[in-house]
Amino acid sequence: MTTMKANRLVAISIVLLALAGTASAQVAWQDLSDAQKRLLAPHEQRWAELDPQRQEQIARGAERWLEMNRGDRAQAQNRFEIWRGMTPEQRDAARERYQEFRRLPPAERQRLVDNYRRYQMLPPERQNALRERYRELTPEQRQSLREQRMRRQPLPGGGPGPGGPR
Repeated sequence: MTTMKANRLVAISIVLLALAGTASAQVAWQDLSDAQKRLLAPHEQRWAELDPQRQEQIARGAERWLEMNRGDRAQAQNRFEIWRGMTPEQRDAARERYQEFRRLPPAERQRLVDNYRRYQMLPPERQNALRERYRELTPEQRQSLREQRMRRQPLPGGGPGPGGPR
């Protein structure tokens, strides 16, 4: 498969998974930009059969894909590969975590994003140590940790809590 075909396949897949807008007006194929039509060409025949909300989601996702630079597209492709490798239960859990994140106040969301970025900047050894420390916690300790973090209380021992992906 050529790089262009692979990119198109990934783009289409990302677009199909996009969770944008909730508009319910049908998006006619003719109303798509030329670039969107090229990107979504494999779906032209069944476009009219899609739910109007889904059409809107796909059109917005295609627009976002087209606005991405090469690096952003590579990151999106990587995230999609991870998503494809997840079980349905893992995907459901990820969706729920995302919805929980979206319900947080903007300042709290920003705090979490900042913490994650700081975690990403740590040396790999420190990241691994924090992950291992987190894995050693009991479910009850993990829940207590989450609750403390949500209340922004310092952790026992005053040290930083284990952050980052599991």
